[in-house]
This record gives sequence, C-alpha cells and structure tokens, in this order.
Amino acid sequence: MNFGGIHILDIAVVVAYLVLVLYLGSREARKAQSQEGFFLAGRKLGKVYQFFLNFGNATDANGAVSTASLVYRQGVAGIWLGFQLVFLNPYYWFMNLWFRRVRLVTMADLFADRLGSRGLATFYSVFQIVLTVFVVVGFGNLVTYKISSALIVKPESAWTDAERRSIEGYREFQTLSQQVRAGPLAPEQQARLTELRERNARGELQSFVTALDPTTFYLCYTLVVGIYVVLGGMAATAVNEIIQSLIIIVFSILLIPAGFAAIGGAGQLAERVPYEKFSLFSSQGDGQINVFSLCAVLLVALVQINGIIGNMGISGSAVNEHAARFGAVAGTYGKRIMFILWAFVGLIAIALFQGPTALSDPDLAWGTMSRELLGPGLLGLMLTGVLAANMSTVAAQTVSASALFVRNLFQPLFPRAGERASLLAGRLAILVALSLGIVAASMMTNVFTALILVQTVSVPLGATVWLMFFWRRLTVAGAWTGILLGILLTVLGPYLFAQIDALKQHPALTIRVEGATGNPLPVYFENVTRLDPTDATSPLVGSGRLHIELLMARLVGIDPAALSNAGRFGTRMLIDVITPFFFLIVVSLFTRPPPKERVDQFYGRMKTPVGATAELEAQALAETRAHPDRFDHTKVFRHSSWEFTRWDREDTVGFFVCCAISLTIVAVFWVLLRLAAGAF
Repeated sequence: MNFGGIHILDIAVVVAYLVLVLYLGSREARKAQSQEGFFLAGRKLGKVYQFFLNFGNATDANGAVSTASLVYRQGVAGIWLGFQLVFLNPYYWFMNLWFRRVRLVTMADLFADRLGSRGLATFYSVFQIVLTVFVVVGFGNLVTYKISSALIVKPESAWTDAERRSIEGYREFQTLSQQVRAGPLAPEQQARLTELRERNARGELQSFVTALDPTTFYLCYTLVVGIYVVLGGMAATAVNEIIQSLIIIVFSILLIPAGFAAIGGAGQLAERVPYEKFSLFSSQGDGQINVFSLCAVLLVALVQINGIIGNMGISGSAVNEHAARFGAVAGTYGKRIMFILWAFVGLIAIALFQGPTALSDPDLAWGTMSRELLGPGLLGLMLTGVLAANMSTVAAQTVSASALFVRNLFQPLFPRAGERASLLAGRLAILVALSLGIVAASMMTNVFTALILVQTVSVPLGATVWLMFFWRRLTVAGAWTGILLGILLTVLGPYLFAQIDALKQHPALTIRVEGATGNPLPVYFENVTRLDPTDATSPLVGSGRLHIELLMARLVGIDPAALSNAGRFGTRMLIDVITPFFFLIVVSLFTRPPPKERVDQFYGRMKTPVGATAELEAQALAETRAHPDRFDHTKVFRHSSWEFTRWDREDTVGFFVCCAISLTIVAVFWVLLRLAAGAF
C-alpha cells in the first residue's frame, strides 16, 4: 500500500485536491478575458470572497512552520514575529479603504499617479517582481518542501556513509549537550562537544535524511499552481481560496489532538515543557522577543505592510469599500487565531523532541510531528493542507506581480499592444515568476532568516507609500533617496557586504558573547563559527547576514555587544524603520514637490467614497475632478501639508471594535497558556 514511501491513501487525498483546484481554475478562465477581469476579478468580489481572499493570502504554511519552529527554538515568545500583527487589524480597517479609493490597478500605478514619476513606477515594478520571485514564491517553496521532506524520509538501510555520519554526529551532539547541563565533562568530551557545536552551526549535522528530491517536488508543485492561476487569474485565486482556507483550518488543528495523545494528554505539557517556555515574553535566556523588540517589530510591520505588492490587487478587487474593509479585517483575524493553534503545536514539539531526540533543524518540527503522529489518509490531508496554504498565497502574489509586469513594464514598451497580447504577456510572466521561484528556493536554507527578510524587505517602499497617502510635501527626489538608501542599508547591503572576505574575518565583526544558556552568540553576523571546527584556536568567520544596523548603532554610541539578544534584535528593527523616513523627509524638504494640480486631484479622489453603482461612481469622480478641494473641510490640520482626515461613525466604531477583538484574542491566548502551564 506504499508508493515511494507514501501510503496510497495519502496519494489519493493529494491527487483529489490537485484535480479540484485545476477544475476550479479552468471554470473561471472564461471570466478573465480583460485586464480588470484577470488582475482584479472585475472589481466584483463581495464580503465573503474578500474574507477568504484575505484569509488565504495572509495564512500560509510559512506561518505555521515558522511559528512552530520559533516556539520550539525560543518558547511562546517566538510567536510575536508573526502574532504581533494582531495589533495591526485596527490599522487595516483604514488601510484597505485607502487602496480601494485610490482606484488603481497596481501598486506601481500609485507612484506614477501621485508623484508623476514613471521611473519610480518602473523601479517599484522591477524590485517587487524580483522580490516576489525570490522571497514570496521562493520562501513559500522552501517551507512547503521543509514540511514535505520531513514526511518522506529514508530508512536507515538506505543511508549513505556521509548521511550516517551526519545523523550519528547529531545524536552524539545532543547527548553531550544534555550531559554538560548536569555537570562538567571530561576534557576529551568537552573538546568533542565544541567541535560538534561548530559543525551543527554550519548545518553539517542532521536528525534525519529525506527521500524527497527537492527539484522534482518544486517542479510538480509549481506546475499545478501555474496552471490554475494562468487560466483564471484573480477570480480563480479567489474561488480556490474558499477551498484552500477550509483545508488550512483543518491543517492547523490536525496535529494538536494527535500531539496531546502522544504525550499522554494536555496536562503533560506542564510536566514536559519548561515553565519559561510558556511566557509571552522572553524575559530571560537568549530569546529575541521582549517588550522592546516586540514594539520595534510591530512598528516595522505597520510601515512595511503599506508597500507590499498585493495591496492594490486584493483591495481593488472588492465590489465596494465596505467589502474591502471587512474582508481585510475579518480575514486577517482568522490568521491570528491560527497563530494560537500553531504555537501549541510548537509547545507539543518541545514536549516530544528534547534531549537525545531533539531536532537538528527546528524548521522540521511541523513535518516531523506529522510523520510520527498521523496515520494514512491524515498524513495526506496534512500534505494537502501544506500545498493549499502556500498555493493560496503564491497565487495571489504572482497575479499581482503579473499585473505589475503588464501595466508598468510591458505596456509602456509596447503601447499598441491590445488586450489579448497584454493578457498573454501576463500569463507568461506568471509562469516565469513561478519557475524562477524554484531557483530561489534552492538558494534558501533557513526559515527564520527568510522570515526576517520578509518582515523588513518592504519597509523603504512602505514608508514611501505611507507618506504619499498623508504628506503633500513628498517629492520624487525624496522618494528615490529614501527608497534606494533604505534598500541599500537594510535590505541589500547586509547580504552583499557579508560576502567580502575582509569583513567576514574582521576581528571586530566576528565577536561572540556568551548567552544565558552558555552557548556563544554572534553579535554583528547572523552566524559566527570557527574556520576549522576541529580546532578551538581556529579563526572565527562570519556568515549569513551582516547586521549593518548594529554598526550604525555603534556609531552613535550604543554598544551592541552589551545588549541582550532581544535588545540587539529590537535595535535592528528600529533602525530599519527609522532610516527610510529620515531620508524621505529630509530630502523632500529641500527639493521641488510635484505640481499642485496633480497632488490636489490625488487627495480629492482619496477622499471620494466609492459609488454604490457605476453611474454614481462616475458622477462622484467627475465632481471631484472639477472641485478636488470639496472634502478639505474634513482635514484635521486644515492648512498644513498633512492629509489626516476626521473619522466618521463607521471609522470610529470599526476601529474600536477591532481594538476590542485584538485585545480579546491576546487575553484568550494568555489564559490558554496559563492553563497549559498549570498556573491556574
């Protein structure tokens, strides 16, 4: 009943799901015969579709795997890298309204419309298309493979000599690590532990060997996503989101009862998991989340969310602004609840895998639990959930990337291209993006590193979009400076400079400090290891990301080595968000702003409610074009350059309801953690 290490029932479940999504994609193809139909589903998606579109786009297996991985690594405090978005839902109540009212097709259109800069629009398009391929699609592929690879493993009889040495070395490392906590080791054992610790940091030790070939997996997975997205565009994506969202919910619940059964009941969590692992903040230890770093991460999220590629496509597809608002808030609240479930999966993983059975790679916690706890059929359902969760996000993002390519790169080069040629170019762009995503996934190895990149990469663009919405004085020169320097200092620079040998081996940059658990922690590099892991006197070498933010902090008198691990992480996040705003504002104050007429028309349209019918919409926009200042009486600061407007009843009620829901979700989570820890 097994084929290639997978039970026939599991194969049947996966195949049935793939057939269904392909059918739904083909059914929607006839509705995607225009750019607005293909990229924005004809602007006809109501509240239900908007809910599932936002839920599916926000909720992916990346979040599940990274949350379980971070909780397994750091305790529940690790959840805040994603869970902090629960405090952004009140902001979404307004943000999606703005993107619907701007009435554009792509995010790049915003740069051309607000600032009159085709160059900025082109740059945004190219940068975000590359970002979508190498971060969104590549990261999605990596996480999907990480889970799937843990589900399909080689039997011991099939191990190569190198694989056997890797696994046996990891088991020895875990045994010695456990022994050193009980008391000093013999000199020979201590030397061996030091060597194994270095090898583990270099990724040379593994707790199992997968039987799944990554290239074959990526090709098959990408083929299915490509077919249904190319056929139906955003409409097919929205329809499939309903099926995929329901599967995501099942996928998120599945491991919890199985995990509790494996450890002997929910009450065993308190017995097997250290008490501090239940804390929402890592007040001690080497965790990266405390109150300071949480606030910094929240500020980064608040800014970067404005610049992501899918804002215009998802909000713009709503039939009206209320549907855009409701879908964004309700759909993303669904993800916040999923975070709570994923955190408990991470806690169960701590209870299951510790000591000699601890996992070499925390990113494998979800997949390993699935393999060991779920039987035939259920394992297939889990694999289907992984595929559904990531397909939903990748589909929406690639449609947005395709829209950028067609409207902001293809059509300016070929202005006479008709609707058919433009749609063909868009479909080909999707296929190319998905194909390059395979290459991107092969270049990534660590979910945590990729997650941090996802968190910060859009901050310079998000800061620019935020100021476009609210500050009349923003200039083209200011936007160019803020975006380019922000990307150089906080996105590209940390990876490019880390490749310079002189920096990788510089004594001032390869310092390590002793963590609370006794393990050496790098300060300026993501990883710092011995050049020769067998020689304790070998030079230290930095690898991964070089934290330029901490070097900037050192220039203003802050010693990063004296900070806690959470303090260093929070400092990085804070500098990431301050840097682009500084350049955007300072340069704009000394350069020429766009023409007043262009700016007036933009803000007039932003304040014009979306009409209930096409006729009312056309009438309202015509009146705004004639009198763009007709809503200026709603400004909070009437004679300033800041375009903050007074809230109406819907704004106020929605905001405070969102605040109440956010606080309730956090409170319920805290109570559940106290119960699980045996504190009540």
